[in-house]
Parts: sequence; C-alpha cells; structure tokens
Amino acid sequence: MANSTCQSGESDICRDESAALGLKLIAIASILIAGVGGIAIPLIGKHRRLLRTDGSLFVAAKAFAAGVILSTGFVHMLSGGSEALSNPCLPKFPWSKFPFCGFFAMVAALLTLLVDFVGTQSGMGKCLGKKKVVVCILWVLELGIVSHSVIIGLSLGVSQSPCTIRPLIAALSFHQFFEGFALGGCISQAQFKTLSTTIMACFFAITTPMGIGIGIAIASFYNPHSTGALVTEGILDSLSAGILVYMALVDLIAADFLSKRMSLRVPRIDDQRADRWILRELSGVFRIWSLP
Repeated sequence: MANSTCQSGESDICRDESAALGLKLIAIASILIAGVGGIAIPLIGKHRRLLRTDGSLFVAAKAFAAGVILSTGFVHMLSGGSEALSNPCLPKFPWSKFPFCGFFAMVAALLTLLVDFVGTQSGMGKCLGKKKVVVCILWVLELGIVSHSVIIGLSLGVSQSPCTIRPLIAALSFHQFFEGFALGGCISQAQFKTLSTTIMACFFAITTPMGIGIGIAIASFYNPHSTGALVTEGILDSLSAGILVYMALVDLIAADFLSKRMSLRVPRIDDQRADRWILRELSGVFRIWSLP
C-alpha cells in the first residue's frame, strides 16, 4: 500500500485538474497583491506621518509580523521538514536512524549566528558597523523567507486537489502580507537606494507566485512522494526553519524588547511588552491556518 502511494503521488480524493488550475491562478494573484502590499507599507511609511517606522502603529504591526515569522519556522517549516524526512517512502537508512530535521535546523541557526557575528565585527566605525549589521540581518532574513516561499509555492502548484488549495489561498496571502511587512521594515532601516529597495521588494513579492508557476509547469510528472523530492523538501524546510526561528527571536523580537528606546520609556515598557507578547501569540495562532 505504501509503495503504491509513493509511486502515484497524490490521492484521487477531491482531484479536479481544471478547478485546481483556476484556484492556482487566483492564488498567484492574491499572494502577489498581499506580498506587494505588505512590503510596500513600511517603505512608503517612511514618508507618511501615520505610518512612519518609529510610530506606535508600525511598532505594533512589526511585532505581529515577527510573530508570524517565528510561528512559520516552528509551526510550519520545522514540522514540514520532520514529516518529509520521516516519510515511509524514504529508505529506512539513514533517514529513520537520526533526527535530521532538528540537526539541519540547528546547523542553519548556528550558521546564521556566524553570519551575524561576522557582520557585527566587520564594521569599521560605530555608525558604519551598525548599518552593516542591519544589512547583514536583512540579507539572511530575505534568504530564509525566499527559500521557504518557493517551497510553499511549489507545493501548492503541484497539487491537483481543490480541497487542498482553497484554504491555502487565504492563509498564504495573510502569511505573505506580514512576512513582507517585517522584511519591508528591515529594508527601510537599511536605507538602501531606491533601485536596490525596489529589486529586493520585487524579488520577495514574486517568489511564492513563481513557485506556484513552477509547480503548475511540472505538475503532470512531479511526484512529491519520490525520494529526491522528499529529501530536498525536508532539508530545505529544516534549514529555513532554523534561519527563520533565529532571525525572529534574535534579530526581530529580542532587538525590539532589549532596545535602548524601550529601556528609556520606563513608564510604558510593561504595557508595550504585554501588547507585543499578545500580538506575537495571536500571530502564532493565525499561522495554523496554513497547515493542511
């Protein structure tokens, strides 16, 4: 039974290729709009009083977005990597003999720490060093987001089941919006030139739709239960989980909670921390929407 499932790929339950294709096209448009909207708000907010990056509204939204990234790493990517690397379609040796998912996530987190450390040490002066750290954080965060976005898009693109695709459209659009918001905040702080900012924003916005497009193109012959597909997906999911968890905890959440601005505003610090904690917990609950 397991062998037949591994060879055939997706079950025939709720399989409808024409309906699935229509939903995939809707997903591409919806996720693209959500990504563009999410990443554009912090960038445009630099020039708007209500949306400026040091305002209370932006700080609260950034806290929620950081929670989305953290829950993406823990709830979606880590569990997805574990499921792929422990799939019964894989050979028992070596995949069932060692917890590879946790190992790859740990390696990714430590490598991200190394990149952070090198970026911190490479600054020649205080201001230059601070800017280099922000740029370094931005590149690693974009790498983690982009890699898992392609995998998510590919998984949706190869599916021929409307029952699977339909609930994912709203969930992934929500997820893309807040990841874009967090990334846009980092891009805004890095103070890139207009061309560099535009390129990075566009690259983020098109990754998931591009993954869906690739999935549509290969859906006729792609078997998500093949050994190669499972190993590749499992390793990439695990690496992305390590990167996203590290970036969310260390470079986004801890950076906000331990910032000098927070420590100076003593009368309001407890309320702000409580509000941010609640926002992050809520974002973790909402992230469950994207689970199958």
